Amino acid sequence: MTNEQFDVWAPHAREVRLTLEGTRHDMAGDPTRAGWWVLDPAVAVPAAGQRYAFSLFDGTEWSKPLPDPRSRSQPDGVHGSSEVVDTDFPWTDDGWTGIHLKDQVLYELHVGTFTEEGTFDGVAAKLDYLAALGVNAIELMPVQPFAGNRNWGYDGVDWLAVHAGYGGPEGLKRLVDAAHAKGIAVILDVVYNHFGPEGNYCGLFGPYTTAGRTDWGDVVNISGPGSDEVRAYILDAVDQWLGEFHVDGLRLDAVQAYDDRRAYSIMEEIRKVADANAARDGVPRTIIGETDQNDPRIVNDESRGGYGLSAQWLDDVHHSVHTLLTGELQGYYQDYGSIEILADTLQHAYRFRDTYSAYRARTHGRALDLSHVAPWRMITYTTNHDQTGNRAVGDRPSASLSPEQLTLRAAVILLSPFTPMLFMGEEFGALTPFPFFVSHGSEELNRMTREGRLQEFARQGWNSSDVPDPSSPDTFHAARLDWEFGEREQKLYDAYSTLLKLRKDHGFSRDDLRTLEVNHGEAWLTMGEAGNPIVLAANFSDAQVEVPVGGELVYSFTAPQVGEASTTLDPWGFAVISTQ
Repeated sequence: MTNEQFDVWAPHAREVRLTLEGTRHDMAGDPTRAGWWVLDPAVAVPAAGQRYAFSLFDGTEWSKPLPDPRSRSQPDGVHGSSEVVDTDFPWTDDGWTGIHLKDQVLYELHVGTFTEEGTFDGVAAKLDYLAALGVNAIELMPVQPFAGNRNWGYDGVDWLAVHAGYGGPEGLKRLVDAAHAKGIAVILDVVYNHFGPEGNYCGLFGPYTTAGRTDWGDVVNISGPGSDEVRAYILDAVDQWLGEFHVDGLRLDAVQAYDDRRAYSIMEEIRKVADANAARDGVPRTIIGETDQNDPRIVNDESRGGYGLSAQWLDDVHHSVHTLLTGELQGYYQDYGSIEILADTLQHAYRFRDTYSAYRARTHGRALDLSHVAPWRMITYTTNHDQTGNRAVGDRPSASLSPEQLTLRAAVILLSPFTPMLFMGEEFGALTPFPFFVSHGSEELNRMTREGRLQEFARQGWNSSDVPDPSSPDTFHAARLDWEFGEREQKLYDAYSTLLKLRKDHGFSRDDLRTLEVNHGEAWLTMGEAGNPIVLAANFSDAQVEVPVGGELVYSFTAPQVGEASTTLDPWGFAVISTQ
């Protein structure tokens, strides 16, 4: 539905009927748009607060009243009627000029578990805390409507709407406005590779999906017959978030699962919408692609055969650091696990550059041309929702690593040449887990989800008895952050805050990865930029090591012995050293 009239794209229907505030109205085919149905404005026009739904006749029978695929609000959940929303909002962010990705420190959070309230307003109440930490961009896990009130968000439907339980569209706008007032950008995680398994009625209206399956659901039709309107559905959502909602950027979930076979990629078109919004108001817009393909097309511009996204999530550095600290080598971790590999990924970003992957049992990836791609266009992290939640019990690194190991991990990520991202709570070593959780209304879906998770973890060698039931309220409640700080939490928070200040003060956001100098021994590594006297020395072992770099100690979590030409690091210790 547009704001001017009631209309809907329903090429599968023979007839369409609108139920508006309990009254039925027959709709007519739009002579100017194939497959569209419209209600004569003389009969009714949209007004804020109205509830409406569409019924479809397939030639044999009428469907039940269905929510609008372009719904802006689902106050009664994904199965209920849609609501006409008032798009006006008393914005106060006229002075907001945005933050370039190069200067961002991202903080990924899940609205429902970040605070006890589990709402956008609850997040807004923590903005001062985040600003004091050194965070200037929050990345919200998906906020589109999903079944029930407990979900990671990747089971979303109604891609132009906002989950009512979080505060709906008004709540999201309040959060964005409040964040901008605190100097914090807002990135939305959006899912355009599949629809959630419950509450998706799009297929009754038209060819929103096509043959094939992703790991999470049917393939979205962005290349086949009828895909022009599906693409328009996606691009209108993108424009809505970046325009009407003043959002600073989007993270595109699992872009490798797009059935993207047309001459112009949907990613190029998304980026053009972002560029148009930035040109209109002067605020930079960031488009981040998530992929594990080591594919430079994600960030290469069109002149180099790419899609021109601002950045991509980079798993490789995380995997390299994680395996060194934990010794875990199951699944995709088998391709990592040595100092040499960590050094290599720090210098080249991609682990695989047309080289062999044991996990995939084939050659994988392609090298980035680092003369054209700045390192800050790679987003890296010590953990994220996937790397925590896709473990059997959803245990965080802080559940098994010592404070020394946690701060070592943070130092490598936060002082790397890549753009850093924190996952909510890691900055104080949160011990609450972040397991996968859902609240499907169908017990059959809950059973299938539960069994699917058990099978997945069994393949990875985890004990099925350790896996919590995703549909249990207890699983969700266990994930809520505990904001009570003890001495341990405060020390970790102070370490993160100091590292983020060092990153800002000493220019670790670099434009040229080729100037990064990385040296290593069997258990140690040093990292610094040519011409920059600040060097990170790190010990990835449980014994003292001597590292061939010395000078003046700038910061450490432990008590290293820093000499003129060498430094002795404690077990799992690091030192930030000025070599001048």
